[in-house]
Amino acid sequence: MNRKIKIAFATALTLITGYISAAESPPYKGEETRQIKALSESDITGLLAGKGMGYGKAAELNGYPGPKHVLELSKELSLNAEQQKKTETLFALMEASAKSLGAELIAAERELDQAFANKKIDAATLAELVNKIGQIESQLRTAHLNAHLQQVKVLNEQQIALYMILRGYNGADGHGAHHHHHNK
Repeated sequence: MNRKIKIAFATALTLITGYISAAESPPYKGEETRQIKALSESDITGLLAGKGMGYGKAAELNGYPGPKHVLELSKELSLNAEQQKKTETLFALMEASAKSLGAELIAAERELDQAFANKKIDAATLAELVNKIGQIESQLRTAHLNAHLQQVKVLNEQQIALYMILRGYNGADGHGAHHHHHNK
């Protein structure tokens, strides 16, 4: 009996030690001090700067170049003056829209955070705030994806294929650069 008690005690001690270790490093540790709990400082900075933050991935990784990266690769892509100007305009419009929507998203996330922090939230308020955030995120993603959609009309097939290679997306199988309608 003494041996069974020792084994049970050792097992319990092991489980408790494991639980304490897990409790010492929760996944959100340190995030409780954030100004807005759901957004990191880099998220806030990126949103205010109009950065892509992954919103354009569906387009980018399927052969629809983004204007920012096209501008960065303008020499390698041999953009002509008209393509350069159109791309600069696309980028400026997208960036302005993204900055504005990013600021709106931060404000909406702050409102949700404050509702929880002040214990002034119920199911109806939660639904309203989350729907507001969802609408803004939808508009933000659309702004980024639309810029990719418009950019593909500015480039020719060879430039798109080269872009995909330069960005490191195109393997030997040729996936990524699909046939699109372009203004040449």
